[in-house]
Amino acid sequence: MSTPAFTLTRNPLGRLVCTLADGSEHIGVLPVRAFPIAAPDEGVSLVGPAGHELVWIERLSALPAAPRQLIEDELAAREFVPRIQRIVAVSTFSTPSTWTVETDRGPATLVLKVEEDIRRLPERGRLLITSGHGVVFEVPDLLGLDRHSKKLLERFL
Repeated sequence: MSTPAFTLTRNPLGRLVCTLADGSEHIGVLPVRAFPIAAPDEGVSLVGPAGHELVWIERLSALPAAPRQLIEDELAAREFVPRIQRIVAVSTFSTPSTWTVETDRGPATLVLKVEEDIRRLPERGRLLITSGHGVVFEVPDLLGLDRHSKKLLERFL
């Protein structure tokens, strides 16, 4: 299925504006990923202010650079998933435990309530860790962590 013809711009107030092939203009469009974790590049919907889908995009990477960048910028502003780069310390090896971590967004502290809050994803070595406050942290590559971080994390896996 091909993506319908549309243009995407940002108005002076910073809101996305989608103009469809029929000339209709929709202000305040929101991009929504169908599979944000399993397939972030596939299945993106542009949803109008009334909550109805305006455009279905099979593959984000297939779009021209300008609309793709607008969509990626909007998604980045809405999706907050810090990536853990290093585990500095863990308060205890039973749950609940307090973790001190370094992320791509700076240092953070999270509380791991239960070990089930660490989920392995199908991609080899990728983990999601949900904190007690509901913030989801990502470990993009378990094998890419330093030795100390791996050792701490292995106690919970």
